[in-house]
Amino acid sequence: MESINQFLSSAGALAWGPVMLALLLGTGIYLTIRLKFLPLRHLGYGFRLLWKGRHSKQEGDIPPFGALMTALAATVGTGNIAGVATALFIGGPGAIFWMWMTALIGMATKYSEAVLAVHYRETDVDGRHVGGPMYYIENGMGKKWKGLAVAFALFGAIAAFGIGNLVQANAVAGAMTEAFSINNQLTGVVLMLLIGLVVFGGVKRIAKTATALVPLMAVLYIGVSLWILILNIDVLPNAFVMIIDSAFSGSAAVGGFAGASIILAIQFGVARGVFSNEAGMGSAPIAHAAAKTNSPVQQGHVAMLGTFIDTIIICTMTALVILVTGVWTLGETGSVLTAHAFSQGLDSNFGAVIVALSLAVFAFTTLLSWSYYGERCAEYLMSTKVITPYRVLWILMIFAGAALSDYFNTVLILADLLNALMAIPNLIALLVLSPVMLKLTKAYLDGDHK
Repeated sequence: MESINQFLSSAGALAWGPVMLALLLGTGIYLTIRLKFLPLRHLGYGFRLLWKGRHSKQEGDIPPFGALMTALAATVGTGNIAGVATALFIGGPGAIFWMWMTALIGMATKYSEAVLAVHYRETDVDGRHVGGPMYYIENGMGKKWKGLAVAFALFGAIAAFGIGNLVQANAVAGAMTEAFSINNQLTGVVLMLLIGLVVFGGVKRIAKTATALVPLMAVLYIGVSLWILILNIDVLPNAFVMIIDSAFSGSAAVGGFAGASIILAIQFGVARGVFSNEAGMGSAPIAHAAAKTNSPVQQGHVAMLGTFIDTIIICTMTALVILVTGVWTLGETGSVLTAHAFSQGLDSNFGAVIVALSLAVFAFTTLLSWSYYGERCAEYLMSTKVITPYRVLWILMIFAGAALSDYFNTVLILADLLNALMAIPNLIALLVLSPVMLKLTKAYLDGDHK
């Protein structure tokens, strides 16, 4: 296992090296500037569209609100709880600053992805509205780019089993064992049954489940986090100072903390930010392509909120709780560190239960949405005939993920590598097709819809 970890770590370090960081951040910065900072200027408008989008009679499979909840279900998961803690442990408080920066420019990336996904979507032989990078690459860039579309779909179909299945089932099993001493295999079996009941109902059942669970758990998690921050209001300003200062000066070793440099802060801040909000990966537009809407630009406004909610709000809550309670220097990492922080903040072991339950629900919904992402990628490669076999394999792999709870770091490193492989074709497409996205945006804004 050690040799496998070393190989995956080396491959991951190469994949998330300077070239990937430049491509990811460069694309986000370019789109943000070309859009004249539209995601930040239109944040309020986006939330208004989201509220109106709870119901829709326009063409599509699920309401705009349901599409965002499906996308959020995929992003709000282990990255918000275990991922943030890992970023803090390895990259120091400065990693949170770079996570914020990744999210702010990532909003333009997510906006662009959704606009193109709705604009270039298709209807399959079963009447489903399908879209995403593989479709806007082939339909927007032309048949000569089909190889790039196939590459994305292939990486997506495989990556889904990493970031969306094994990692999530792994995290749930670990949380259940930590908080309730529940056997990993039992957790795996229960997860298989629950996920199976929803997945075989298709995107409409997935969206309904996500719409019910995601807002509820997000509000509860944010509420408990805010309570802990209020109890520690005196040290909250210092937490922000640490984040800003460490982003540009690095972090010195403290107690059991291994120490971090500016490069590590940037690398893990960006990697954890992408792992959490998935901006640039090309996964979320697969969900937004199914939205009941006739306006790509409106869905783009709704889509960009996913990055804001996931990283700027939920990830920040986790990071601040860990910092204000002071537990980030004790040598723990992952969900164990977050659980320790909540227990310390509430002065009760109940904190570990809250983290375990939050992680379980967040990961459960992520398993649902990523099953849809992987399924759509597989369908693009092999037609609708692959859907049922893919769903069956998805359910079986959940048990394998739960049983791998002793190897969480290995699975997490693998997920990082697969993220990068998905992102590359998508980012190339966003850059090539940016004139189309800008033209659609201008036409919409000139029509005075705002």
